[in-house]
Amino acid sequence: MADLNGRINDAKDKVEGTAKEVQGKVTDDKGKELEGKAQSAFGDVKDKARDAGDDIKEGAEKLGDKIKEGFEDIKEKFHKHDDK
Repeated sequence: MADLNGRINDAKDKVEGTAKEVQGKVTDDKGKELEGKAQSAFGDVKDKARDAGDDIKEGAEKLGDKIKEGFEDIKEKFHKHDDK
């Protein structure tokens, strides 16, 4: 749930940032325009960081599964060897 809330906040930053950027362009307020660009970019960076974190987590889970399978194979081979 925390990740969903984080992703919602990231999207909110992007939308609010874009709105500030447009407001700054319309009113010729360079400060507001830059603030909006920065907020939007920050939201995008956070979103990409979450994606990378998800990829790392998924990779770690797959690696854990492979290690577990390897141990089970070794255990089975030793068990067969003990039966002889």
